[in-house]
Amino acid sequence: MKTAGALRYVMFWRRRKRLNRLSNLEKISFVILVFMSIFLLLPLFYIFNHAFKPYEELFIYPPNIFVRNPTFQNFVELLTVTKSTAIPITRYLFNSVIVTVLAVVAITLASAMCAYSISKLKFPGHKVVFSSILLTLLFVPETVSIPRYLIVSNLGIFNTYLGHVLPLVAVPTGVFLMKQFIDQLPNELLDSAKIDGAKEFTIFIRIVLPVVMPAIATVGIIAFNSAWMNTETSEIYMQDEEMRTFQFYVSTLTSGLANSVARQGAAAVAAMIMFLPSFIIFMLFQTKVIATMAHSGIK
Repeated sequence: MKTAGALRYVMFWRRRKRLNRLSNLEKISFVILVFMSIFLLLPLFYIFNHAFKPYEELFIYPPNIFVRNPTFQNFVELLTVTKSTAIPITRYLFNSVIVTVLAVVAITLASAMCAYSISKLKFPGHKVVFSSILLTLLFVPETVSIPRYLIVSNLGIFNTYLGHVLPLVAVPTGVFLMKQFIDQLPNELLDSAKIDGAKEFTIFIRIVLPVVMPAIATVGIIAFNSAWMNTETSEIYMQDEEMRTFQFYVSTLTSGLANSVARQGAAAVAAMIMFLPSFIIFMLFQTKVIATMAHSGIK
């Protein structure tokens, strides 16, 4: 016990000594950053507290961030609302999970394979292809809605999971991030693998993908958010209610009602359920995202 106490004292003294070495400007910056971090965390506390607020606190003015009388009645209300419909809430959640998983896998693989082809295979016109991909970043989503609808219609994939996933596969940002990482791979490393008899697919799976894991994690988060929060595919390509996602159901919770008070508790819980997966995924892979933003890789 004495040894543990002495170790804690030594660690405290080291931290204090490290703080004393900071200049006054650095100390002020540190305090400002702490307050800014607390301020940025307030929306998170608000989302979680909002789901547990009774109705009298949901509409209080000015709104309070922290709930005073927490209740689970909003969760019961959300389940009760779905009991009166033909499709249970579990079906919407199941569709969302399936669509999101398939979309993340498809987007990540498509982005990685496209980036590898442009970066290392150097086929004729690869620069034009990459420039065209970057050019699509300038387009607003509405400009491709009609061509996308025609493609889905001609393929005959309405009311299928493929109809949910296929319109989301093309992600120019994912291709760009992947290419920036793959460009750092030495060509000598790939050439030596080819001399040893490795095929392109083997090189891609065993050499390229492990190196670009930070970019894969970042693209995966982007793909997860775009698929999990998407309502367009349910609105446009799904006529069968049982093929629609939870996000679409949430958007209809408070629509078409006679007043703006009904179902607000259920909507608050649904919003928290929608937010939780994105928050958990980001917390799990935040180090990979930071590595991608720092443009790390083989130097």
